[in-house]
Amino acid sequence: MKTKLSDSLRPLLLGALLLGSAVHAAVQPLDSVVAIVDNDVIMKSQLDQRTREVKQNLAKRGGAMPPPGVLEPQVLDRLILENLQLQVGERSGIRISDEELNAAIATIAQRNNMTVEQFRKAIAQDGGSFNDARDQVRREMIISRVRQRRVADRIQVSDQEVKNFLASDQGKAQLSQEFHLATIMIGTPESANAATIQAAAAKAKGIYDKLKAGADFGQMAVANSSSENALDGGDIGWRKSAQLPPPFGDMLGSMPIGDVTPPARTPAGFIIIKLLEKRGGAGQAQMRDEVHVRHILIKPSEIRSEEETKRLAQKIYDRIEGGEDFGELAKSFSEDPGSALNGGDMNWVDPTNLVPEFREVMNSTPQGQLSKPFQTQYGWHVLEVLGRRSTDATNQARDQQAMNVLRTRKYDEELESWLRQIRDEAYVEIKLPGADKAPQ
Repeated sequence: MKTKLSDSLRPLLLGALLLGSAVHAAVQPLDSVVAIVDNDVIMKSQLDQRTREVKQNLAKRGGAMPPPGVLEPQVLDRLILENLQLQVGERSGIRISDEELNAAIATIAQRNNMTVEQFRKAIAQDGGSFNDARDQVRREMIISRVRQRRVADRIQVSDQEVKNFLASDQGKAQLSQEFHLATIMIGTPESANAATIQAAAAKAKGIYDKLKAGADFGQMAVANSSSENALDGGDIGWRKSAQLPPPFGDMLGSMPIGDVTPPARTPAGFIIIKLLEKRGGAGQAQMRDEVHVRHILIKPSEIRSEEETKRLAQKIYDRIEGGEDFGELAKSFSEDPGSALNGGDMNWVDPTNLVPEFREVMNSTPQGQLSKPFQTQYGWHVLEVLGRRSTDATNQARDQQAMNVLRTRKYDEELESWLRQIRDEAYVEIKLPGADKAPQ
């Protein structure tokens, strides 16, 4: 069986790319299958490569190293989930064009204060392959697009939910502090029985006791957590308290940095949170730029390829340029449910709440003018800038902020549920000894 490029590598930062690139120079005289995943396989060489990268990242952060019998099964489980998502992408006809891949590479280089040529040389100097780095980025983009279609597009937040949220204690807390967090998730299946739940609770309690006794949080996350961020030492970045499950919103404000919360039950299992940093606070309202923009979104699908989607977006652009009404075309063609019925009008938006590609085009488009068709993770867009203003925090801005928080919360929960679902429904045969002990 021919092996697909199923070793999708998660980080899109130069450090991870350079750390991982050296392994390509190593000769692999023998190889073997460590897992059969539906219609694909994962090879021992892929597992070895990813395990090296995880070890290098852990060493860079100064974390303790789990034993191989614990680390390898955890890494394999992450590879299995990535492989399944790539297969979903292939069946859905998701393709990343060279044009958008080149744009992503340029963005990565820019974020690391390099040109693309400097980025290429930096990889080569470390013994890696620029083509391998491109393939890595392509796979990550496919997974991102799969998650957008299968998870993010299904999430809806009503106006009433926003009002209820802003009136709640958590909604008020949204305007205050942010927390940099790491988590350990002891997952439970959706249909778990009482014995399974009790075993997971006992495991979480044992981990918590070890952490309070001085165990390294990053190592414990790598060895035990079933979350997407496990191999990053559990680091989930910055979160508002309102974006967290309710038990934790009240704990973190008074919790000292470096402390951990007791295990708490969530829909996905039992979670432990470590507070790494705090920032922000109440009373920090400030002036910010807003843009009044409308757009037309055309999405690729199982029956419409990326190239056909691009051509349709170009035709719509040409019709607007030819004098047809933007709003009427938006009502007829746009696939953004939040703005299509309003003629594509997104109203006043905070640019920081938009994906980078959309924000960059919007910022570079003069007021009253139309952009040429461009692509984001959502599909192909045509936008028109209707106005710009600088404003203080308004009710509308707060509503949008609340909606983003609620969407993020729902997305995190839905993603964990969807990943469990595709893992449970897949045919997976693990051939690596001891890997059946990996967190599920």
